[in-house]
Amino acid sequence: MDESGDALLAAEQKARVVIDRQLSAAGWAVQDRKHLNLFAPQRGIAVREVIMNPGHGRVDYLLYVDKEVVGVIEAKPMGTPLSGVEWQSTMYATGLPDDVRKKALDPEGRLPFVFEASGSETHFTDGFDPAPRSRRIFNFPKPEMLAATIRAAHDEPTVPPTWRGMVRELPALDESGLRPAQIDAVKGLEHSLSEQRYGRSLIQMATGAGKTFTAVTEAYRLLKRGGFKRVLFLVDRNNLADQTMDEFSNYRTPDDNKRCRGRPCRTAAPPDRGQGTDPHPARSSPTCQG
Repeated sequence: MDESGDALLAAEQKARVVIDRQLSAAGWAVQDRKHLNLFAPQRGIAVREVIMNPGHGRVDYLLYVDKEVVGVIEAKPMGTPLSGVEWQSTMYATGLPDDVRKKALDPEGRLPFVFEASGSETHFTDGFDPAPRSRRIFNFPKPEMLAATIRAAHDEPTVPPTWRGMVRELPALDESGLRPAQIDAVKGLEHSLSEQRYGRSLIQMATGAGKTFTAVTEAYRLLKRGGFKRVLFLVDRNNLADQTMDEFSNYRTPDDNKRCRGRPCRTAAPPDRGQGTDPHPARSSPTCQG
């Protein structure tokens, strides 16, 4: 093997070490194929180097949750761009050998969770999304998170099990008490979330247009009906935090006209770089639980 091949192999081995560590940190048990133990205490098992059906190669990691095969990870050398390699991991996700297929979530052998990882970057395709595609994520999800998605899809097959599906089925907005600009902002944001063309959205409104109330309204809708678990409202001044907490506390839900009951979240003080920052810690607003 030439020097470039040695370097590539070294980069791939380094990536595997980092990926193993990342999986362990997320609560997965990482095992070699010949030492497979589905009765390990962890709910999630990541098995290295599993041979697939002819023509489907060897998958870098096969993922088990609650003793069922649910996904694959395609590992790439450190620094390798992951965009455009989804086809390879998708090929693995449909090439289960017969002995593994018996333990698959889908009896036809299709796996819902597909990852590509290089140690420095991780991409994830959730087959339960309405339009599944590879997206960059910060960390590997915990096995419990994948198990919750699977359970939701099984228990209520007519209800989307992921937030990307749920935001497409949000109820009509109750426009009473909202200004035209607030209505446009809420509808525009929900349209952006449902389309999923971009990874982030921005609402820009004039001073005094009711941005905070718009944010509270949207937070409640996403928590109540959109599949969101939490919403962070971040401010950089204590007086803004006070205003926000008042807005959340006084918000009356459109479903039953009850006040939104929240709880303060822990935050850290903003760094003081000599630019007139508030020396006192900023606070977040209460978390409005749906």
